[in-house]
Amino acid sequence: MFESLLDRRVRPNVHLGLPPSSLFEFPPSPHPAPLPAPLTERTWQQPFNIPPALYTKLLDVRVPITIASVYAVTVVLVNRINQSRGYKPWGFSKTRLFKAFVILHNVFLAIYSAWTFVGMFQAFRNSMPDRDDPNGIVAVTDALCKINGPRGLGNAAMFNPATSRWEMPNPEYKLAEGGVPDPTDVGRLWNQGLAYFGWIFYLSKFYEVLDTAIILAKGKKSSTLQTYHHAGAMMCMWAGIRYVASPIWIFALVNSAIHALMYTYYTLTALSIRVPNRVKRSLTTMQITQFVIGTAMAAIHLFISYDIPVTVPTVLSPRHKATAVAAASSAAESGIAAATAAAGSLGPWLKKLAFRAAGAEGIAENVLNAQGQHFGVDAVHAAKLAEARTAAQNGLEYRTIDCIDTSGQAFAVWLNVMYLLPLTYLFARFFVRSYLQRKDPSAKQPTHMQTAEKAGMDALKGVSREIHRAVFEMHGDGSSTEEEGTATPRTQAYEASVKDVMNAQQKKVDEKMSKTTSDPASIKKVDDEAEGFSKVPAKGRGRRSKKEPETSPVEGSNPFGVLEPEKNVNGVSP
Repeated sequence: MFESLLDRRVRPNVHLGLPPSSLFEFPPSPHPAPLPAPLTERTWQQPFNIPPALYTKLLDVRVPITIASVYAVTVVLVNRINQSRGYKPWGFSKTRLFKAFVILHNVFLAIYSAWTFVGMFQAFRNSMPDRDDPNGIVAVTDALCKINGPRGLGNAAMFNPATSRWEMPNPEYKLAEGGVPDPTDVGRLWNQGLAYFGWIFYLSKFYEVLDTAIILAKGKKSSTLQTYHHAGAMMCMWAGIRYVASPIWIFALVNSAIHALMYTYYTLTALSIRVPNRVKRSLTTMQITQFVIGTAMAAIHLFISYDIPVTVPTVLSPRHKATAVAAASSAAESGIAAATAAAGSLGPWLKKLAFRAAGAEGIAENVLNAQGQHFGVDAVHAAKLAEARTAAQNGLEYRTIDCIDTSGQAFAVWLNVMYLLPLTYLFARFFVRSYLQRKDPSAKQPTHMQTAEKAGMDALKGVSREIHRAVFEMHGDGSSTEEEGTATPRTQAYEASVKDVMNAQQKKVDEKMSKTTSDPASIKKVDDEAEGFSKVPAKGRGRRSKKEPETSPVEGSNPFGVLEPEKNVNGVSP
């Protein structure tokens, strides 16, 4: 426990260094045994007490391993079944009862997570040292590293792996019956709420697998991220509570806050309330942030050590003894009357006086009364001398202790770190794929107008190609000379004209689309203009024109000019 005895210092310090090799034992030591949550009166923070036997039984390692294994295997099998069914929703998932269950499930977890966060926040606040604590950062470090025992630097209960026993460096405080930390001690995280909220939070990880069950019932595939997240959380919370590891407060406090927000979001979506996409992005960002910060904070516990004041015996010098005797003799004179009354009979008094008259002062001081105790001046003198000797023999010095005491606590830290690192990567990959690599929805999923426009332009290009082919069939391929009179010299010019018109029209449509894409009201107008039709006025809609046009409307309604009849060199249609 105590690695080194330091010289007397004015103030304690915090140190960073490599953890001792004893913390890397695997499998970890089973000591200490689980510490059940304190039994208290019912309050909103602790509405019911947890039986110590049940508390310990559910922390058996076989419980989380069995549930996590069954969960993972079940997810793999149901994923394959859903794939074979074409990822179609199961029939019961479309019923009102199922939808009501989903809503109640999310509401329950949102309220529970908020309750856990508030309770853990209060426990965290009550465990912190006062702002004016003279030990400053050392006192804060002690409060976060040692979570059992009374408040105050050097007052914590610590487990010594060398002796497999709990110890308290401060002799003013004692352990409870059975050599375990007193459950009535206040001022540190375990008794303030971590033992209670942390244990229930550990059990809640089993219940949260219903999230995956809901996904599978809807015929969807449960991702690797989902399975790894739930199975790993079970094991991490188990290790932290089972081995009384101090960093587990990070998981219980921060993760409960994130879950309160997350399940509130799920509740709103289950109620068909539209939530902006930036809210989901913010929740994912918060989850990634908690993983990064939580990993760093948990890991650093292994590399921290700090100084605490401890009481050590010292040798009393002759000068100190003389001072203590003088102080005791002075105090004895004021209590002689009370001591005399308590002497009982005159026999011991006469014996004491006789020895002193004979010069045997030492023997006279050791004369006892009928109750076998010192009396008179000698009684007061002996009491004061013993008190002075105790005060003089006990001195304060600083000793350096590690933040993590046992291999079990170190195992809990390493397990959380190894779990959070891949989880951070999976969430970061999900974030990049979902929010950073995703293109603009309008570009990824074209509107009906854009699809129709593209189809129209493709059709017009096809018509243009047919016209080109017809022109060549009518006038030849242009290989003959003009003198022969069998070819029309305007064939190539006509082809170029058609291409120019098509390119100009395409450019015009693109320019209009770029200006009106952001305005949904103008999309229809652009679509009509692109197809060569003008909008019918509201008043004239449905009315027939009384006067029929004298000429065909083809030329006026053909903005592309591809259907205009070709004229010969004399201006007459063929």
